[in-house]
Amino acid sequence: MVRRLLPSLAVAALLALLGGCDATAGSAPTSEDKVDAFTNPVYAENFPDPGALLVDGTWYAYGTNGPAANVPILTSPDLVHWTPAGDALPQVGTWAERGNTWAPEVIEGPGGTYLLYYTARSTATGRQCVGVAVARAPGGPFTDEADEPLVCQAGEGGSIDAGPYLDESGGRWLYWKNDGNAIGQPTYLYGARLSADGRSLDGEPTRLLRNDAEWEAHVIEAPQMVRHDGKLYLFYSANAFDADAYALGYATCDGPLGPCRKAAENPILRSSAAAAGPGHGFLVTLPDGATWMLYHAWPDGAVGSVAPGRQLWLDRVEWVAGRPVVKGPTAQPQPVP
Repeated sequence: MVRRLLPSLAVAALLALLGGCDATAGSAPTSEDKVDAFTNPVYAENFPDPGALLVDGTWYAYGTNGPAANVPILTSPDLVHWTPAGDALPQVGTWAERGNTWAPEVIEGPGGTYLLYYTARSTATGRQCVGVAVARAPGGPFTDEADEPLVCQAGEGGSIDAGPYLDESGGRWLYWKNDGNAIGQPTYLYGARLSADGRSLDGEPTRLLRNDAEWEAHVIEAPQMVRHDGKLYLFYSANAFDADAYALGYATCDGPLGPCRKAAENPILRSSAAAAGPGHGFLVTLPDGATWMLYHAWPDGAVGSVAPGRQLWLDRVEWVAGRPVVKGPTAQPQPVP
């Protein structure tokens, strides 16, 4: 359920009434303590590389593997209060080995299906590759019945971080990164059209961007194509994920397969005093048109930690003269979406 944003004065009054109450960030409110404000992180446990989908008023978030799940799921009514909901992918495809199941994202498929694009280790190549699994519900269980991965550029280090995109006419596209940094080579963001069922590529992959900016260092990754006000924006993250230099930028694109141009103001989300290495963002658009960015970040002073690890954060995205501005990382109370 999407709630209307309260005026800032009303939020301030509510916070004053709380009187310093020590509520846990992201915990589900009761009828007695429900308020329209939240404080990051919205999920304080480890939940890297989030992707999200809204179905029938419920948000589903999908994350990189943990000890108990190949693809852990969280659900939420409002992007703020999240509840663990099991494993979306109990079994990886026969082409893959369990573990190292990274960066899953889900879109609607044809005929009431849902398509989950995920990264896993190929037994044939020993490299990370991209597969696709199908389910009848957004929470799964998803099943990958293919004998081989959807994308596997073993000669370029592998393929990871698949980001599907459903365009305004119903066409499906896929974006990913070659894992060049794993073998000392450049990294590129690729794009390709998908078949009508979303389970195979329909055409040759196209290189859209590469790591050629100083802030990006040895890697660009985590692509997400977004249409806003009729224009295409390719969001991505760069630099080492386990360092406070990790950050998020974007490019504007003339079409789903480019050409794309990086923004001069990159990065648009970087470390702050409260959060280190923010990135692997996923922009969500609410039914009222407001846009927010889900992303992971390390607590300040805990970069590389197993616990709490990379926590889930949420911040507003505003658009200024056609440019996205992420209002974060924000550690102060702010209105619930």
